[in-house]
Amino acid sequence: MEFSIVTFLLIMAAMALADVCWTLYFIDVEERRAHPAAFWSAMIILVTAFTVTNYVENKIYIAAAFLGAYFGTYVTIKWKLKKENEMKQKSLVE
Repeated sequence: MEFSIVTFLLIMAAMALADVCWTLYFIDVEERRAHPAAFWSAMIILVTAFTVTNYVENKIYIAAAFLGAYFGTYVTIKWKLKKENEMKQKSLVE
């Protein structure tokens, strides 16, 4: 089995994107927004399919998927919290 740092980084990025999609999907489901939630659901399938088909070939790429998943969710939630805080501060000023 060959190892490629490029493949590792692509899988990591794809899994990060998949977790961004998952996080935004759950936010839209909670807010009952059907079309955005459906879009994120479709994106999850698309990005995850790429990821799974690549890390099945070499188990070391599971580490890339793990790291990407962690960072994708972490960054998305931090972004969402920042956005909410900005909105709260803006409403306090008005």
